Amino acid sequence: MSAVPAVLMRRNVHRGPDKARATARRGTVVVPRHSSIRSGAGLVRPATAADVDAIHELITANLAAGHLLPRRWEEIAAHLDRFIVAIVDGQVVACADLAPLSRAVAEVRSLIVAENARFGGIGRRLLNELIARASVAGFEKLCAFTHSPAYFVQMGFSIVPHVWLPEKIATDCSRCAQFRTCGQYAVVLPLGRARYSDVPLASLHG
Repeated sequence: MSAVPAVLMRRNVHRGPDKARATARRGTVVVPRHSSIRSGAGLVRPATAADVDAIHELITANLAAGHLLPRRWEEIAAHLDRFIVAIVDGQVVACADLAPLSRAVAEVRSLIVAENARFGGIGRRLLNELIARASVAGFEKLCAFTHSPAYFVQMGFSIVPHVWLPEKIATDCSRCAQFRTCGQYAVVLPLGRARYSDVPLASLHG
């Protein structure tokens, strides 16, 4: 998981838990400032408008395996603040989306690494960054729906019944043509809470 800058830690201490809770009630959550993370090969950073085409192409190119849901270009652009990407040799080779299902639960979506870049733990670094972002945003749980639960279990997630995530069922599953037949496992990771800098709630809860 990415390290939290010391200045943000100090800011959190001065704010105190009561003030943080009051801020959340006023309609904001607290997330770390945008940053880039270098670890091994490649760079993990927040997505920018220049990345929308590459993210859309990456997701579309990997739909045939049947493990991803399609994402429209317009949808990606509208929720760009939720996406992070991995860059290798100036190219977007991986992406992931932190999608809120409720004020308490967020979901890992569109986590994909290009086939020629599946080395050096890029997917693990993306997932660690989403865990960090979800935690500091105040979510209580991070979930994913996957055909490969072992990967998430290695990262601390637990396999749970789908009905333990009613937010997901109400938001997506009930409208999906593969509802109850998709073959995906639900996995959940409980999160701690830490808040650092205020941003509008709409930026994550879009």
